[in-house]
Amino acid sequence: MPSAAVIDSQSVKGGQLPALSCGYDAGKKIKGRKRHVLTDTNGLLLGAVVTPASVQDRDEARLLLCMFCHSFLGLLMIFADGGYAGKLEQFVQSMGRLFGHGVSFGLGIIKKLEDQKGFIVLPRRWVIERSFGWLVKQRRLTRDHEKNPRHHEAFVHLALIGIMTQRLTAYGRSNLLPDRLSAI
Repeated sequence: MPSAAVIDSQSVKGGQLPALSCGYDAGKKIKGRKRHVLTDTNGLLLGAVVTPASVQDRDEARLLLCMFCHSFLGLLMIFADGGYAGKLEQFVQSMGRLFGHGVSFGLGIIKKLEDQKGFIVLPRRWVIERSFGWLVKQRRLTRDHEKNPRHHEAFVHLALIGIMTQRLTAYGRSNLLPDRLSAI
């Protein structure tokens, strides 16, 4: 059960998508869809929602948190970037009181440094960026060609399930190997 989570979104270019499920992300200048992802602090998927790219991060975060936070009542902190600042912080605190039976959880906004020039790794933010990197390595997820956004969402789940399976098998081999050698 995770005690902390990281939330972020990633805009993905779309092929010939239906007009209702496609939008334009003015910040990144991309026409397509946006993946809103909630991960634990290891970068493993807790929940994902796919929307048109025109949907603001903080607006969709409410839906994402409502859909998945009731499943993870042990959450105490959710880390996010500056795009989630504002009314979402109060919403998260009220949700914590609602789901946590009196124990509230908070939203930690991780902002860029004031004098930052170029790329600097920010604490907790690199976790979700690594998860997005894992998704981009999946050929099917580099562009969105699905007519239904739920199909793209399912492929996000499948890709991260595959990554978790690879990590579990590698972990299992590394733990079992010394025991087998010592028995011989």
